Parts: sequence; C-alpha cells; structure tokens
Amino acid sequence: MSITLITGCSSGIGLALAHSLRAAGHEVWATARQERDLAALAAAGFTAHRLDVTDPGQCQALAALLQAHGKGLGVLVNNAGYGGMGPLLDQSDELLRRQFDTNVISLVTLTRALFPLLKQSGGRVVNIGSVSGVLVTPFAGAYCASKAAVHALSDALRMELAPFGIQVMEVQPGAIATRFADNASAEAEQVIAEGSAWWPMRDGIRARARASQNHPTPATEVAARITQALARPTSPRLLRVGRGCWALPLLAALAPKGLLERMLRRSFGL
Repeated sequence: MSITLITGCSSGIGLALAHSLRAAGHEVWATARQERDLAALAAAGFTAHRLDVTDPGQCQALAALLQAHGKGLGVLVNNAGYGGMGPLLDQSDELLRRQFDTNVISLVTLTRALFPLLKQSGGRVVNIGSVSGVLVTPFAGAYCASKAAVHALSDALRMELAPFGIQVMEVQPGAIATRFADNASAEAEQVIAEGSAWWPMRDGIRARARASQNHPTPATEVAARITQALARPTSPRLLRVGRGCWALPLLAALAPKGLLERMLRRSFGL
C-alpha cells in the first residue's frame, strides 16, 4: 500500500483528515512543525514527521525518506496554511511573504519534490484552498489573495500533471470549526495599533479574524467528504464543503460588485 502524506496535521482539517483516511485504510504519514504536535501524532499511532513546508531542504529530505521507504506515494494533501489578518497597508513585507511562502510557494515546492514518487504511482494531489479565494473581504486581503493563488495553481497543475496520470483536486472549505480563528485573531492583534489609520475600525478587523467561527461546520465533516472523494476512481476537480461554501461564491459571481463591496464594508465597520 502506498503512502498518504498530509501536511499541517497539528489540528483542524489536517488532523481530522489523518484520522479519517487512516480509518478508510490509508497508510498515513502525518506532518507538523512543532515537537509537541509530533509527539501527539505519534501517540495517536501515526507515522509522524517534522515538516516546515516553507523549508525546501526539509521538503527534499522528506521526499528522500519516502523514496527510501519503498512503498510509493499515492496521495499528497497540501493542507498546511497560515492566515494573516489586518489592513493590507498595515501588514509588513515580512508578514506578506510569510503568507505567500506558506500558502502558495510551499505548495509548489513540496509537490515538485514529490513529483517523481507521484508519477511512479499515478497518485493524487489534494490542495486545500478556501472560499476566501473566491469572495474577497476587507482585512483579509493577503489571505484571500493566497487562496486565490491556490485555485490558479491547482488548475494549472491539473492540466500539467494529467499526462503523468496524476489527478489534482482542490478543496474549498467554507466556515470550519478549527483553530484558524484563534490563530488569525492572535496575528491580527500583532497588526492592530493605535497609530494606524484603521484603529477606529479595529472591531471590524477582529470580527473578520473570527468570521470562520460563525456556526462553523465540524472539521470531521470536511475530512469525511475528502475521504469519500479519494475513494472514487476519479476525484472531482473541485470539492466544496462547509457553511457558506456555495452561497459565498454564488454571491461573488452574481452580486453587482459595487453592492457587494458596500455590503462587506458595512459588515466589517468600513
């Protein structure tokens, strides 16, 4: 049986998916950055490996480890992500680079490193995007842009990898019950400052950071849907799951742009 590799398994969708795919018979390699998370994954019975997806050296080392293991790679799930919140002009270049390094560049870096193994097995690549890449909101511009890039990269990879028998599926979750909002709120607090022109709108920044926790869908439901999709001979190009996953893209497609922007400005105190 070939390996299923999942990035960002410390919590949320990644952890739920690791459990779901293992229950479905996959041999899961679960990755995370922090030692405490790796210890928890190992204690749960997973083959756990440290991986900072923004480190090309670690990506190559993991590819070599998989190659040496000899079972091949059947599924790669690019799940690791980061959400920086706040007004774009208040975000440092370092923060913007971190946003794109984590959500965009690392996706290509890791897939490139694992391409020989995926080609050998005719494997599948699953990229975790977001409806935030379709409906752009204020105070999440960098995050929305990074997820829009995931959508574009997934479409390009799907075409480019097809000659090698590799399938690419993008998942666009809506509001999901994860630690994302806690992490995003902590990041937002690092940006919010009294000297900012947006200081009077700080409640709107905080509201956007926590928007994903407005009646969210359990991460286990997302994991179950991905597991079902991977059980089919051909995975769907796009899988949407979670609260708002269809309504928000429909709103983005059909609502007049001026009206939509006024609605979003009002929602977030602008």
